[in-house]
Amino acid sequence: MSSQDEQFQAAAPDPVASSADDGMTWWYRWLCRIAGVIGGMSCAFAGLWNCVTIDPLNIAAGVWMMLNAFVLFLCEAPFCCQFIEFANAVSARADKLRPWQKAAFYCGMAVFPVMLSLTLTTLFGNAIAFATGVLYGLSALGKKGDAISYARIHQQQKQMDEEKLTGALEGQA
Repeated sequence: MSSQDEQFQAAAPDPVASSADDGMTWWYRWLCRIAGVIGGMSCAFAGLWNCVTIDPLNIAAGVWMMLNAFVLFLCEAPFCCQFIEFANAVSARADKLRPWQKAAFYCGMAVFPVMLSLTLTTLFGNAIAFATGVLYGLSALGKKGDAISYARIHQQQKQMDEEKLTGALEGQA
């Protein structure tokens, strides 16, 4: 192992630890991965279909969609890219990203071809890739709180407001 690989291993946090503290359950993590793979397939097929034209913007959008498919496969399902040496390293690095970073990256990646060429093929082809970004974005928001905690917080706010009101009234008198 080279010194650069050793430095990378020393500086990088443990992927199991980073995935454990992101707040995602195992089934939601699998849902995001499956959505990423399906989004990659839809981008690849729609991108290939989009390239069968003479309009240069459609061709550019189709090539970008196929690039999106490659990146989605590389990040979400590195076993699909076993012939590429760096696939596992890229996947490990992508797993260390926070969910909101993945959400911004995937949504931005999916919006760009639509801005290049607004057609039904680009819209439908990028819809699932965009939905993958939305799923990661929702996981970045965190878990929903329970009703008891919200009731306690509301009660404390109410008491603080009443204390401020009575303090203001006593100060006027």
